[in-house]
Amino acid sequence: MAYYRDLAEMYVGTDVSPDFYAWVFPKYDHVAVGTGTMQNNQALIKSLQEGIRERAKKRLVNGEVIKVEAHPIPEHPRPRRVVGRMALVGDAAGYVTKSSGEGIYFAAKSGRMCAEQIVESSAGGTKVPSEADLKKYLKKWDRQYGATYKVLEILQNIFYRNDAAREAFVEMCDDKDVQRLTFDSYLYKRVVTMNPWQQLKLTLLTLGSVLRGNALAPQGYKPVPSAVRDDAEVNAMLAVSTIKGGIKVRGQKTAPTASPAAENDEREPALAGKG
Repeated sequence: MAYYRDLAEMYVGTDVSPDFYAWVFPKYDHVAVGTGTMQNNQALIKSLQEGIRERAKKRLVNGEVIKVEAHPIPEHPRPRRVVGRMALVGDAAGYVTKSSGEGIYFAAKSGRMCAEQIVESSAGGTKVPSEADLKKYLKKWDRQYGATYKVLEILQNIFYRNDAAREAFVEMCDDKDVQRLTFDSYLYKRVVTMNPWQQLKLTLLTLGSVLRGNALAPQGYKPVPSAVRDDAEVNAMLAVSTIKGGIKVRGQKTAPTASPAAENDEREPALAGKG
């Protein structure tokens, strides 16, 4: 668990998601391991779960699944977010972003903006806000964040469509200007403007990476090496058992019975599986 205390991992590839990504995110005393995909790929969910377990197994060896859950993620703003005196915010309004799947900040921000509009329109509690009043919140929201959602949608459509495009995106992220642009955009939750030179560089970098994508894409994906054990030690542990619990994985070995004390000494981070 100490390894993941200040680290989050993202995995890309058709084996873990054909149109999104998989992840290992740190929680308080365990890690969340999961993958996401669009609704029309529901038949692939089990194979994608197997994919992320296979890729991360050397880092999560001897881990134990403590919870399995799945949730729909609304990445499309609802066509009607205000009806009468009812206004939608957060996930109910479809405010999860494309590419990253982030929704917590936008849920809190939209709730606050809507509440502020209600307070403003109520004129000190002397009137009930109308539908027209509530729609002012939507105009402010779309003006402030509309470009962010559109840019992230374009990025997902371009770079998440196949392994070649995903590898091109990974290569682009090695550039310092791309890293700075991504960090600033994530930090300030808006599209950060670039100077003409940066814009030209990013355009050429994008084109070059996309053209090289097919050459960059691997024929297959292997488990990521452990960061705290050498390969020989990990392979010896995997020969006995791997992640305990959760979905049934083809060829998975059953863990031997151990005393509670020994189990606590040897166990890697507990896992909260996601659908």
